[in-house]
Amino acid sequence: MEVVQAYKPFEIQELTLREWKKRPVKNNFFELVWVKDGHGKQCINYNEHAYGQGDIFLHPPLKCHSFTVEEPTTFIFLKFSDTFFKQVGRSAIDRKAWFNEASYILSNYNQLPGSIIKSEVDRQHMERLIDMILQESRNQMETFNGLITSLLTGILEILMRNIKKSVYFESIEKQTDDRIVRILQYINENLDNPDKLKIETLSNLFAMSPTYVSEYFKKQVGMSLREYIIKARLKLVEIRLLNSDHSLSEIADELGFTDVSHLSKTFKRYVGLSIRDFKNQGEYRMLTRGVCTA
Repeated sequence: MEVVQAYKPFEIQELTLREWKKRPVKNNFFELVWVKDGHGKQCINYNEHAYGQGDIFLHPPLKCHSFTVEEPTTFIFLKFSDTFFKQVGRSAIDRKAWFNEASYILSNYNQLPGSIIKSEVDRQHMERLIDMILQESRNQMETFNGLITSLLTGILEILMRNIKKSVYFESIEKQTDDRIVRILQYINENLDNPDKLKIETLSNLFAMSPTYVSEYFKKQVGMSLREYIIKARLKLVEIRLLNSDHSLSEIADELGFTDVSHLSKTFKRYVGLSIRDFKNQGEYRMLTRGVCTA
């Protein structure tokens, strides 16, 4: 069985497969995969993980992901498109907040295999939401309707809370110290507010002296606080450059860069490309973690 309905803002597809065939679809934002039934193995960047009925996976923009189908499997693929974030005014939701939530997910997800939803209650919520989107898409509607927008927003909310409290939050996957976990979460939630990331603010919030904040952070994370914040912001810059209509001035102002010149120089230094060349290539750099090229 194959049910396909494509909208500019998103795509949803239901496939029952006996074997995996490489799809010509490229994720420019991210894609959710719900296993309705069947079992086998999921592979991301040569890392494998067994899958089974009810598993929900997140595929960020990757060049290498696949499934080994060991029992006929029905997959639901829900692909988030950058077009959704560029079409302002189509619904009553706060599109900027929606985009920021999606950006948070994409910039912090660690691109490892395995089901992203650990809570059974959340998994059931996700299944219902995805199933409702699938049913709505079967109505052959020509426009992107408000109900689907609301359902997608609900999906993002569930993804956000699962990523924040699990090892799928990239920055904390190897951390065992609860305080550094809380610091990293706080930083990633406030990258657009420079005042909240000042040493003095962190010192007061986490009950450490200003000097010790820097020493402690570098010891735990392996890089300076300043470098971590810059790299985390540049991930968001990449997302905005490829998935929004934000101007460079807007991006610089939103993410705490002095001006466009400061943004451009910092981007070139860390990413290795000018912003123009990066946009022309259309491929993430800071967001890519060990992506295979085979």
